[in-house]
Amino acid sequence: MKRDTLLDYFHDRVRGDTEFLVHDDGYRVRRLGYDAVRRAAAAFAGRLAAAGVKAGDPVLFWGENRPEWIVAFWGCLLRGAVVVPIDYRASSAFLEAVSRRVDARLLLVGDDVAPARLEAVETWRLRDLDPEAGGPPAPPHVPAAGDTADAEAKTAAAVLSAPPHVPAAGDTADAEAGGPSAPPHVPAAGDTAEIVFTSGATSEPKGVVITHRNVLANIVPVEREVLKYRRWARPFRPLRFLDLLPLSHLFGQALATFIPPMLPGACVFMKGHSPPAIVRQIRSRRVSVLVCVPKILDVLKEHVVRAVPEAAEPPDGLGAARRWWRYRRVHRLFGLKFWCFIVGAAPLDPDLETFWRRLGFVVVQGYGLTETAPIVTLNHPFRTKRGSVGSPIAGMQVRIADDGEIVVKGDNVTSGYFGGTAEDDAAFEDGWFRTGDLGTLDDAGRLRVHGRKKEMIVTAEGLNVFPEDVERVVDAVPGVEESAVVGLTRDGAERVYAVTVLDASTSPGEVARAANRRLADHQKVRDVLVWPEKRLPRTEGTRKLRRNAVKSWAEEGGAPAPAAAADGGRSVSSILRRLAGNPVDGATRLDELGLSSLERVELLMTLESELDAAVDERSVAGAATVADLEALVAASAGPAAADRAPFPAPRWNQAWPVRLVRRAALAVWLLPMTRLFAWIRVEGREHVSNLDGPVVFAANHQSFIDPSVILAALPRAQRGRVATAMAMEFFAAHFDPARHTRTERFTSSLNYYLAVGFYNAFPLPQREAGARDALRYAGELVSAGNSLLIFPEGRRVTGDAVARFQPGAAMLAARLDVPVVPVRLRGVDRVLGRELRMARPGRVHVRFGPRRRLTGSDYAALAADLEAAVKAL
Repeated sequence: MKRDTLLDYFHDRVRGDTEFLVHDDGYRVRRLGYDAVRRAAAAFAGRLAAAGVKAGDPVLFWGENRPEWIVAFWGCLLRGAVVVPIDYRASSAFLEAVSRRVDARLLLVGDDVAPARLEAVETWRLRDLDPEAGGPPAPPHVPAAGDTADAEAKTAAAVLSAPPHVPAAGDTADAEAGGPSAPPHVPAAGDTAEIVFTSGATSEPKGVVITHRNVLANIVPVEREVLKYRRWARPFRPLRFLDLLPLSHLFGQALATFIPPMLPGACVFMKGHSPPAIVRQIRSRRVSVLVCVPKILDVLKEHVVRAVPEAAEPPDGLGAARRWWRYRRVHRLFGLKFWCFIVGAAPLDPDLETFWRRLGFVVVQGYGLTETAPIVTLNHPFRTKRGSVGSPIAGMQVRIADDGEIVVKGDNVTSGYFGGTAEDDAAFEDGWFRTGDLGTLDDAGRLRVHGRKKEMIVTAEGLNVFPEDVERVVDAVPGVEESAVVGLTRDGAERVYAVTVLDASTSPGEVARAANRRLADHQKVRDVLVWPEKRLPRTEGTRKLRRNAVKSWAEEGGAPAPAAAADGGRSVSSILRRLAGNPVDGATRLDELGLSSLERVELLMTLESELDAAVDERSVAGAATVADLEALVAASAGPAAADRAPFPAPRWNQAWPVRLVRRAALAVWLLPMTRLFAWIRVEGREHVSNLDGPVVFAANHQSFIDPSVILAALPRAQRGRVATAMAMEFFAAHFDPARHTRTERFTSSLNYYLAVGFYNAFPLPQREAGARDALRYAGELVSAGNSLLIFPEGRRVTGDAVARFQPGAAMLAARLDVPVVPVRLRGVDRVLGRELRMARPGRVHVRFGPRRRLTGSDYAALAADLEAAVKAL
């Protein structure tokens, strides 16, 4: 199948009604199919045209992994704009430097980046793109006169109706002229698709120019191999990839954007990279392949060994079936569908690779650079070789220079750097690109990478020392958490030094002696230095060791850690400072910070998303000081964190048989019985008659029959998908049976199961214990298409008065990013109020208000705003 540009691939592969992208932001899960992505990308291309973005204009992407990123990526290519991806953890100063270099036309930002204002650059938020609605909202500025809406629709329609193969040059000039009525851009193979800058740069940013031809030279050979095996994968579909590599990194981009459509498969994005969260995601989403950096495999190994101690040292020589059976507990931990790790962006320790292989998992690694878009070599999943990064992909030539440097040639190699200098051009010679890496080729043509050429240490004897080889030995010494080996010049000769992070009971001298017993003479460590922070400095996106920063520190005699190694505002202390607004240290007592119950829940969620720490609420309740909380965060990767179940999520009531019974019960007797006593008059039905997605119904609370009254007032199409939040404490005897009598337990449990089954109810804690998991479960309900019914007062109120709204409902709506429909009830207390034991007929008034969005984190203010809206009804 001929492919000239990436748009050929888009029109061929991004189509169909199967699932493509899944996004779990920690609160809510969103799913998009291939056709939805296709339509949204076309609509986004139309919006770019309406905003005056022309072919060749640079568009900055600065955001976390999310479906809207990929939608915007394809939309830019359809329009002919150049994608300039930047790691969302890069500094705003780096963003500004890149923007100046490329003269950016537009900036797309995510939720997990600092607010940024670039001079003369328009900013759109990725979250404001609504793929399910077909495109983003209109850009902030007002376009020039003309029928913009029609123009955008025509552009999107033209893009979608484009034939699979984009024709050769023709109306290219018109296409590049831009404007709302411009036809679809017709690209050429040599057109620039992306300019990729690395966030680890220490001087002026250097961008790699990536063309359509470069990327196709990577994905077409992979596609040919995948198509050979695709029919065998049919029984295991859908194949899901959990992609933890940033989309700003070309390898992560390829595994999310290009590889899944070949199968076809789905790509899952998640927030937070703690081992318990990763394992939970793999198991619950039935993921088949994890795409990550080697560091993730390392922390997952620690997690697995804690959970399954017998897996610590798996033996060699077991067959595949015996390995799987012997370590079935490990496979159950990840889920029986998971089988493969794809590792990239940094070197993988061969011992770590062996560990996972011996447990029965496939480990696929490759080698590449941004300059090669990005793949040079790749291991075949069914023919892997320990320690090797695989064979060159089709069309790729690899040779080893006389000095051991890896030199490559192929259509995937960049034509150069954006605004490159003579020094940059020196990396290219007669079509060959000097990678700066050292390696060897074995007899079968498989490549082994030994390290960076500039990082290689040359001893006084002229022998080469590869830092990674020494680091593997040093890291294996008990008490060493991680190490970086650097060469320091002493007495006119380069010597081997190890900079380490040690536990409190280990001395540097012990580490040096233990390591040197296993090292060759020319590799022996001259001295061991102790890094002053808890972690060595690494790049944010790919977790590569920032060896230059470590070496600079060591050359200065071990002075305080450089600023580059700081936590960048992501530590327990810095998070507490943001929430409490006051300086804190390890001795600060948590009860002195004055955090409300919701702020404590916010703290737990922030710890999980920013520090990858799955800390249990009950454990935090026992923490007295900031130091205690830091210790909990440090120990949060234990197996109990992955398997804990403090929140009783009633998922059984979402099964289709239960839903069928519930719909029948509501229609046949529950709602008719309600109408027999509550003579309902409904106003504002127009606000709920055409709901296009889940909402939160926020109502004042007068009676136990309020949920029935509201369901009866809703249009029939809305009733079957409403989940009612109920106070968990109301069913105390069910959730805490030890403190209640047998009769109380029976009555409470019966009421609980009836409410959960017939009213799609779910428990909502009124204290912070369990609130985080309750919020996550509410997100599951919303993701499944359910609207939520909540009574923010938290108690029944007699008469027309409305009590103060608790901020929990506002937090729920803001976090889940769903509209809120205010609901005012009157007269229900006269039908079955707090003082009545039996219902009596009466008139009831239900009024629905217009939908509203709650945004921000001041939940008390948002709750007050919602309360005022209900009172106004």
